[in-house]
Amino acid sequence: MPLLLLDLDNTLLDRAGPFRAWGEDFLREVGAPAEDIDWLLDVDADGLTDRWDVAEALRDRYGLRISAIDIVEALHDGIVANTRLDPMVACALKIAGDAGWVPVVVTNGAERQQEAKIRRTGLDQYLADWVISEEAGVSKPNPRIFAIGAGRARMRLAGAWMIGDSPEADIGGANGLGLRSVWLHRGRRWTEQRYAPTYTADGPIAALAAVLSG
Repeated sequence: MPLLLLDLDNTLLDRAGPFRAWGEDFLREVGAPAEDIDWLLDVDADGLTDRWDVAEALRDRYGLRISAIDIVEALHDGIVANTRLDPMVACALKIAGDAGWVPVVVTNGAERQQEAKIRRTGLDQYLADWVISEEAGVSKPNPRIFAIGAGRARMRLAGAWMIGDSPEADIGGANGLGLRSVWLHRGRRWTEQRYAPTYTADGPIAALAAVLSG
């Protein structure tokens, strides 16, 4: 049974859309212009900016008296509330599981938010297990987090595949371990010269299909 390591945000579950939805609601509540969503998306940097820094940026720009922790909590809850599991992705995961693959999510992020997304969307039904950087104490692309994911499924890393959208965290992490990988390009071009994914796909379903046929 081969191990299938999977990223979470903007791989199995859309993060960009839920963050935008939360951001538009938040800006409307504080009386900010609707077009400021572009500024907020730049600050967030597709989830790469620490959530506390996003909160402080909002406080500074709009002179908010609300605490940073309240903004962080609202961000967490808003993203979770707006996150949905695509039924076609669920179907593809089931097919992979039926074919003998053992799917394990390996994700960077806050434990409370990431686990809530996994459980509330029903994604947990299609996974053998998951590992979240905050609770594991180590983040992708560090090899240890991939080893922790494999260990939780009682699997070996040898022969595993990694699917994800981050060139460094997902594909770089896989490359460092000698694993095959599929990169979700999301309209971007591959620019890293030191390594490259085994395959490139336009979404999780195509990525899963590439693994099953590879």
